[in-house]
Amino acid sequence: MEKRTITQNKALHLYFAHLASELNEAGLDMKKTLRPTIDIPWSGKTIKEFIWKPMMKAQLGIDSTTELTTKDIDSVFDTITRHIGDKFGLYVEFPSIETSMITSLIKKQ
Repeated sequence: MEKRTITQNKALHLYFAHLASELNEAGLDMKKTLRPTIDIPWSGKTIKEFIWKPMMKAQLGIDSTTELTTKDIDSVFDTITRHIGDKFGLYVEFPSIETSMITSLIKKQ
């Protein structure tokens, strides 16, 4: 299997940040999403540690994102996207060069 590229790694961490932003904007802090006792806003790091890595471990038996192949990233992303969509009605697209360019153009306007 082909290991992820540096570009894919950057996109993966950008996805973590985008998902954190969407969950926070929807009022779905970590308490509402995971634990009922404390209010904690999401960040890219907490997405990685509390959503991505547990799903990656459960689904693929992999402990580190450095072990992910390109196919693995797609598989974990699809599972998380389906769950977040079904449970909270949110969809966050996985970053690509095209979406990054469009976002940059929109921000300049």
